[in-house]
Amino acid sequence: MNDRQVYFKNKKILIYGLGKSGISCFNFLKKNSNCKIFDDNKKNIPFKLRKELINLSKLPLISFDYIVLSPGIDIKKCQISNYLIKNRSKIITELDIFEISYPKINKITITGTNGKSTTSKLLYEVLKNNKMDVRLTGNIGYPILMEKKIKKNTIFVIEASSYQLDYSKYFRSKYSVILNLNPDHLERHGTFQKYAEAKFKIVKSQNKNDYTFLDNENKFISKLTNINQLKSKVIKVNYLQYKKYFRQIDNIYFNNSSNKKNLSYVFSIAKILKINLKKVIKTANKFKGLNYRQQIIHKSKKLLIINDSKSTSFSSTVPLLESYENIYWILGGLAKKGDKFQLKRKYFSNIKAYVYGKDRNYLINFLKGKILNKSSLTLLKAIKKLKKDIKNDFKKKIILFSPSAASFDQFKNFEERGKFFNKSIKHIFR
Repeated sequence: MNDRQVYFKNKKILIYGLGKSGISCFNFLKKNSNCKIFDDNKKNIPFKLRKELINLSKLPLISFDYIVLSPGIDIKKCQISNYLIKNRSKIITELDIFEISYPKINKITITGTNGKSTTSKLLYEVLKNNKMDVRLTGNIGYPILMEKKIKKNTIFVIEASSYQLDYSKYFRSKYSVILNLNPDHLERHGTFQKYAEAKFKIVKSQNKNDYTFLDNENKFISKLTNINQLKSKVIKVNYLQYKKYFRQIDNIYFNNSSNKKNLSYVFSIAKILKINLKKVIKTANKFKGLNYRQQIIHKSKKLLIINDSKSTSFSSTVPLLESYENIYWILGGLAKKGDKFQLKRKYFSNIKAYVYGKDRNYLINFLKGKILNKSSLTLLKAIKKLKKDIKNDFKKKIILFSPSAASFDQFKNFEERGKFFNKSIKHIFR
């Protein structure tokens, strides 16, 4: 019997939320633990697991050792809110279960407001091309507890959201990366301070043998962090120090400042891991990125079309607006609480904006007097307006779909929104 079986053997565990994360937790624990499940929406529960569903009336009668919470659940706004608040000390996450089960496995955990998925995927490919046994898991969509055949030399690259980190108790990482910080998810965390505190959990849990990677320029990180109080070895990442390496990058994906910064983190981590930076450059030149994250869907001499449906805030869009000229920018959806549009005036004349969706008037207020804009009810109508305007523009054009808002007013998620844009733009511009 291994350590994980001893620790969780015969424990009573409630798994709340049956998405990918919840199901992987159940499958991981069920052999040795007494697991019960619950979800606010019974339709989410696979038929074969429904026999483990706990009745709400019986919930207060059972003394659970742990409550495993899926990251998407807000304990202040769910069906068993009072029960969770009363038993908050028992709440853990899938990251905690992994930590307890594999405490000696090397983990590189990447968080931040923007660029987590791209940086995680790029680092994963660098390590894989360096013949390492590496796994890519976490918020990127691959539950960490589904990984098999884990060895002593296995390295986990984990994309961690503030939601995953917020409820974690035991999780720690040898290499912790905070790419950047800007106000986000305030509807869940309440304040920027609490959002930042969730992110900084991965740093504050480290010891003197661990490494922390922080953005050298981010004003919020500077204000919130007293580096002298951190136990770990702090690496301040400054992308300017890698200028000579950027000259060797021949990939349009790294033409903007945000992706250059993401790549700088990968260079910094590679140096600590003693990986030849030439291998990083080789991987970066072949890197295709991820769908709907600054995805280049068309490239010609006169037209570049970028699908950045993953963008849900102005802070994620601004680096792209600073990187190109003659931009036809499509944005819209549900605006983020506390978001601010901080684009320097010199870029305003480069942009024409097409704003759609439920919060279009709210978003237009940010652009008023700065950027010419047109309003539409739907994304499709915004694309059609753009097509009319672009006809007589004979300069090189950039169509940038970077919504700077959440998708839930008209789409299930950013993936569905991204697919719709790709299909619509190809149909209209065929």
